[in-house]
Amino acid sequence: MKDEKGILFVLSGPSGVGKGTVRKRLFEKATDLKYSISMTTRNRRPSEKDGVDYFYKSTEEFEALIAQNELLEYAKYVNNYYGTPRKYVEETLAKGSDVFLEIEVQGAMQVKQNFPEGVFIFLFPPSLEELKNRIVNRGTESEELVLNRLKEASKEIEMMEAYDYVVVNDQVDHAVEKIEAIILSEHLRRERIAKQYKKILEAD
Repeated sequence: MKDEKGILFVLSGPSGVGKGTVRKRLFEKATDLKYSISMTTRNRRPSEKDGVDYFYKSTEEFEALIAQNELLEYAKYVNNYYGTPRKYVEETLAKGSDVFLEIEVQGAMQVKQNFPEGVFIFLFPPSLEELKNRIVNRGTESEELVLNRLKEASKEIEMMEAYDYVVVNDQVDHAVEKIEAIILSEHLRRERIAKQYKKILEAD
């Protein structure tokens, strides 16, 4: 059955909702998912590693990739670019492996245009107050940037309707369990299984 293409899973949500934490916890567990590392022009935080958390690029490098159509999606967010390398995603899906993206909301909307068959999961904060606390407690942003991120977050939450699933990130482990359940249920969808069995019956 491995000649089936993999499924693209996209985890997205407002800045500060904990996308990175949830994704890391998901990948600490035994999983066949392949993680597509995003590129960004933002400064590396002290705990982050190049090629693990992001590929860190200069603005010039990033704009050259945009011009060459090498990105599946990209967005400029609070003066920094974020994007997903196209080649890795397409090649991995073609091999039959599932790919997992963790990206900003604007980027997720572009992926939806390019890959409408993807599965889109919106990570939701327990409350806006909690979201504000998470952004402030990071200690990596100025007050002005915190306010910008919160304004942006309110707009992004309104875009929730474009997603297939919503997971509230009240506790990281609970959020991960829900995402695992989504992945399993997508593999059990009738139309996916019917396609595979049709091939088996034709082979007989």
